[in-house]
Amino acid sequence: MSMGDRTQPAQRAFVVGVGMTKFERPKSKDWDYPDMAREAGQAALKDAGLQYRDIKVAVASYCYGEPTSGQRAVYELGLTGIPVFNVNNNCSSGSTGLMMARRFVQSGVDDCVLAIGFEKMEGGLSERYTDRISPVGRHMDHMVAMGADPGLIQPRMNHMTSDVIKMFAYAAREYMDLYPEKAPDVKSIATKAVLCHPITFGMTAATADGSAAAIVCSEAFVKRHGLENKAVEILAQHMVTDLPSSFGKSFRDLCGYSMAKKAAQRCYFETGLTSNDVQVFEVHDCFSCNELFMYEALQCAPEGHGLDLMKQSSWRQNKQGGELLYFNNKWVFNPSGGLESKGHPIGATGLGQCAELVWQLRGEAGKRQVEGAKVAMQHNFGIGGAAVVTMYKKYQPSAPQARL
Repeated sequence: MSMGDRTQPAQRAFVVGVGMTKFERPKSKDWDYPDMAREAGQAALKDAGLQYRDIKVAVASYCYGEPTSGQRAVYELGLTGIPVFNVNNNCSSGSTGLMMARRFVQSGVDDCVLAIGFEKMEGGLSERYTDRISPVGRHMDHMVAMGADPGLIQPRMNHMTSDVIKMFAYAAREYMDLYPEKAPDVKSIATKAVLCHPITFGMTAATADGSAAAIVCSEAFVKRHGLENKAVEILAQHMVTDLPSSFGKSFRDLCGYSMAKKAAQRCYFETGLTSNDVQVFEVHDCFSCNELFMYEALQCAPEGHGLDLMKQSSWRQNKQGGELLYFNNKWVFNPSGGLESKGHPIGATGLGQCAELVWQLRGEAGKRQVEGAKVAMQHNFGIGGAAVVTMYKKYQPSAPQARL
């Protein structure tokens, strides 16, 4: 018998508790990252009906903070001596933390893990260490090599913020050149001041302060604590980092399009599901054009037909009186409002998306509720780079194993 024959299948992993603060404009509220983490972490524990002593490991995600900020944040919940891991993957940090928590549970080593993300941000994006090679420098250099203007898009804007906006703006121009079709006219958005054509201020996600948390557990833990009605399974989760195409001839690929496409393909292959089995999506709409790209990357529309999907959309009222936009009469994207509506505290964003989809699959989303939601998909992207795609489903018990 080979070593491969003795490998145990990965354990199933379930989200049993979620919590989230309101995402606030930077410096608009008198709080610090430990306050944010305490609020989100306590909410997740309360949601699951657990105590902090039940947590075996914590994974903390953030970008703007000193080393071991994760420890300082979770110490607000208790001092139990558990391992605390700090992760940073730019805007996909939250999903990266969730993925790490899931893998701890899947390994069978730990049965209850806290993933917590937080961010206390500046007004824009920035890089602290200017005396060494930037981890996203290759991406920005490649953008200029493909023809992007190297200058600042706004005189008072720093280079990091300017370059990120520019990258997605050029990706949007590329898409419009490849698929020249006039988009629906939404004057309240389109007529706002232009940052970098075609992106206006109304098409961007504002930076924010805030925190979100999720508790990930094994099936045995779920059953032992009677959490079946709370549990949402992470069916599949894949991260794809930069590919050769990221540094090819496409601005969209530089912005993570092919990475998201490959991660979604892997999720669909692993589960045997397709986009037609999904009812609700939370996607990384850092800029409005990126949501359009994701309609195609996540296989809801053929390449070049994202606008056609928008034209097939219609508003529908749910039982709680909320209005939701359905695409092709079956999909809802970003019922939470997405990053553009909520704000984008980088380390917390992916876990905020997770919280929304857990509420959706439990039927707890109120006026945002997508009725009949059974399967959900999440996309979270960070430049530098990592695209994380995650699929969720409401808890169903494992089939009993036959005794030999």
